[in-house]
Amino acid sequence: MSSTVLVKNKVESDSALRIKIRIWLTSFLKFVLPPFLGVVVFLFLWTAAAQNIVTSLGTFPGPSAVWVQLGTLYDEHVAEREKAEAFYLRQDKRNAARVAQDSSYTPKVRAYTGKETFLDQIATSLVTVLSGFFVAALIAIPLGIAIGLNGILRSAVNPIIQIFKPVSPLAWLPLVTMVVSAVYVSPDPVIAKSFLNSMITVTLCCLWPMLINTSVGVASIPEDLVNVSKVLCLKPLKHVQKIVLPCAIPLIFTGMRLSLGVAWMVLIAAEMLAQNPGLGKFVWDEFQNGSSDSLARIMTAVIVIGGIGFLLDRSMLQLQRWVSWDKSSAVH
Repeated sequence: MSSTVLVKNKVESDSALRIKIRIWLTSFLKFVLPPFLGVVVFLFLWTAAAQNIVTSLGTFPGPSAVWVQLGTLYDEHVAEREKAEAFYLRQDKRNAARVAQDSSYTPKVRAYTGKETFLDQIATSLVTVLSGFFVAALIAIPLGIAIGLNGILRSAVNPIIQIFKPVSPLAWLPLVTMVVSAVYVSPDPVIAKSFLNSMITVTLCCLWPMLINTSVGVASIPEDLVNVSKVLCLKPLKHVQKIVLPCAIPLIFTGMRLSLGVAWMVLIAAEMLAQNPGLGKFVWDEFQNGSSDSLARIMTAVIVIGGIGFLLDRSMLQLQRWVSWDKSSAVH
């Protein structure tokens, strides 16, 4: 009797193991293998095409050249950080020696003025794009909720949205630059004007998808839920908290994801045009440099820009899953 039970348990255990293996293989074939094959095919086509494209600066860079430049750019960053540390160490030693000779001497601290590395420019672009995006969100989401709740306001604001929505960042940037130069007058500005120019341009361009999607999400709330709010005599803020946001948040985040993608594209164009610090300036400088490594460096920047854009989108999707009442609404 006991041997029969053992055999039965072993059969059930083997069956459960086979089911787990089958589920794992199905998930692998469905979610892992297709993207992997897609990347492999893309790299193969890229390598084959690059070998047949010869420019004035040499052969178009393939994946291996980009990989080499990634390592080179990182090494340049490390070397620049070492130079900065050595600079501050020498400065500290000089100041300590002067203080030892004269106790009334006030040490002078100078900032290191070395060049911005590729990683520094990535950080600059990320800070700028996130600042512009958050300013746009602070404006667009409350205004979008107000527009969605009020049909008269929606009719009044809609023409303005439709006029300014398609305006290119290349048109906004000169206006923003002139306004910032006229208004932000300071001999020692706390925030660099170049940062403000890029940030405000990003805000103006990424405002509209967020505003439109928020207003549409709020306006499409089922009438039954609106009637429930009226029956319960919910105050306006409570109505927004309990009824509006749970229903509208999928479309709000759709607008935010679209706006973040627009913001990242706009920023690179604005940095290239205005020569403001960031990845756009890096691309333009390498284009103007015209060295034998310039093409590979530009292609490296293109891959990094695309990768960062992908990670920003995935981060926004994950944030939607955290805050959404309906977890299934956070689509890929």
